Amino acid sequence: MIYMDNSATSPVKEEVFNAMVPYFMEEFGNPSTLYGLGRSAKKAISEAREQVAKLINAEVDEIIFTSGGTESDNMAIKGIAFKNGNEGKHIITTEIEHPAVKDTCEYLKEKGFKITYLPVKENGIIDIDDLKEAICEDTILISVMHANNEIGTIQPIEEIGQIAKENNIIFHCDAVQSVGKIPVDVKKANIDLLSISSHKIYGPKGIGAIFIKKGVKLDRLIHGGGQERGIRSGTENVPGIVGLGKAAEIAREDLDKNIQYLSEIRDALIDKVLERIPESYLNGDRENRLPNNVNFRFAAIEGEGLILRLAANDINGATGSACSSKKLKASYVLSALGLDDADIHGSLRLSLGTENTLEDVDVVVDTLEEVVSGLRLMSPLWDDEKNESMELDESKFTSH
Repeated sequence: MIYMDNSATSPVKEEVFNAMVPYFMEEFGNPSTLYGLGRSAKKAISEAREQVAKLINAEVDEIIFTSGGTESDNMAIKGIAFKNGNEGKHIITTEIEHPAVKDTCEYLKEKGFKITYLPVKENGIIDIDDLKEAICEDTILISVMHANNEIGTIQPIEEIGQIAKENNIIFHCDAVQSVGKIPVDVKKANIDLLSISSHKIYGPKGIGAIFIKKGVKLDRLIHGGGQERGIRSGTENVPGIVGLGKAAEIAREDLDKNIQYLSEIRDALIDKVLERIPESYLNGDRENRLPNNVNFRFAAIEGEGLILRLAANDINGATGSACSSKKLKASYVLSALGLDDADIHGSLRLSLGTENTLEDVDVVVDTLEEVVSGLRLMSPLWDDEKNESMELDESKFTSH
């Protein structure tokens, strides 16, 4: 099997799993208790907090553990909105945010908040001038993701952070896809709140973290026993926290090596697909993208069929369309780039991991070439594409 869907989830590294194992059985204590088992669990949490903090250049007490990126996004956006709603009700975000941000903003709109969705250019990056123009006296929060989960586009978060700081506006960054894959420095980028998910960096599912800059106040979503400095109550998921900490430590140590390695594989994959498969295109910016993300579109192809045929050849990826019981819904991220539904439904995301090789790339490209060709033979859209192409060629020789 060739697995290229690491943006959806990554396998747990063996070192991470081994670090977690003792906290399921031998070291099973509740961190809130005072005896030995509890103190051991509490110490493990403290060590994990430090490992996560180092990965993003934060202070240890600025890290709060959550159940994952979705909770962290909700905590940041709702927490700031409800804490500061009397000072202003305007939030700025983008058209290509993850549903954890987008749907949260839509919920707040129902509660009386005003949401501005910044458009993106064809390469998937916002225009900084649009951000500046959107800011008003009522703006209390800017929430912009670092890197997009579908197209891998990296936003200019340092510029965004500087603008937020100059205007005294809280800046939240969904960094679920970028943390552990590219450098993230919350101090350098003037980030106030940042969301992290464990299972995107070879850690376990069901655990994440939120960075909350010292001095930033937000309403609590969960009330209870006062764990995590009273910000996120509930008995801590000690094995998960330990796993996230270990995954963060490994990601920090291997960051430069992994960027170089994955970028080489990514570029080889892009070059070979665009060279060998006619009417294939890259979605998102070629340079300002994650080292492990590739997103193609193929003319006259339906994405679900493409994914199923690749899966039949033991290649796992994702499409730009999400299949529901009622209809095939086009990706709003790709739509924001200006693509029509036909192009969007012919898209393919391949997100690489450290286990992938250049040999995998050759297998994937060979298979893709065969699958795309086979699907086009059955596609009436492909006949239309070829006819249009022939008409354009003939027009060159038409006298006027």
